[in-house]
Amino acid sequence: MGRTRDNAVDHTDAVLLSKAELRQRLQQVGEAMYHYQHPFHLRMHAGQLTRGQMQAWVLNRYYYQSRIPIKDAVILSKSEDVAFRRAWRKRIVDHDGDTGVGGIEKWLQLAEAAGLDRDYVTRTHAILPGVRYAVDAYIDLVTNSTLLEAVSSSLTELFAGQLIALRMDALAKHYPWLQNGLAYFQGRLTQAPEDAAFAFDYSAEHADTPYLQSLVVRSLERKCALLWAQLDALQYCYVEPGALPPQPGVFRPEAS
Repeated sequence: MGRTRDNAVDHTDAVLLSKAELRQRLQQVGEAMYHYQHPFHLRMHAGQLTRGQMQAWVLNRYYYQSRIPIKDAVILSKSEDVAFRRAWRKRIVDHDGDTGVGGIEKWLQLAEAAGLDRDYVTRTHAILPGVRYAVDAYIDLVTNSTLLEAVSSSLTELFAGQLIALRMDALAKHYPWLQNGLAYFQGRLTQAPEDAAFAFDYSAEHADTPYLQSLVVRSLERKCALLWAQLDALQYCYVEPGALPPQPGVFRPEAS
């Protein structure tokens, strides 16, 4: 693959991947970059986190969960295709709830099972600055990108099903005090694969040049990096070296 004089990638000699080849390329990204292998997750799944560290994870992860329907509303606003909007808005209902309990409410139930007050969690004043920065960067990514790139950034769901099943088993085994708060993960076992299939089919259909396929891959890489960054903040502040930022109000397990 050549390069132009301004260092932009020249895709004239690139090869258009088949749908199966594109799926394999995305799988390679997941195997290399998805946060299932982050040290914080490895500790969690091995039962090596303290109650306070698990509370910190639940609390900080809430901020990401609360932004998901906002992200999906931005994606909806980019499309003039009624059929696409009708399919994509399911994601907002899944998280906000409609006639039933949505994912955000289920996450708050997990927070309460962890011993956290729901108002304390929803105010989000206690989350780490690094987590807030990474989550907000995801909203910026979706807002400032094309519809194809925004949809492709959600393709981390291709790998989420396996992680969710592993996490449910680990939480039930090592953190039994969370047992009454696992409804969120149960719902995502079916929602994530359905959402991933739709997003992949859309990306594969509309990425009909090597350049557009490269944008799909790059969007997934950027999303993986932002998920990893959230865990980097948790690992650094609550595990090793355990250096909490000086901002007032940041969650401190010993004071919870």
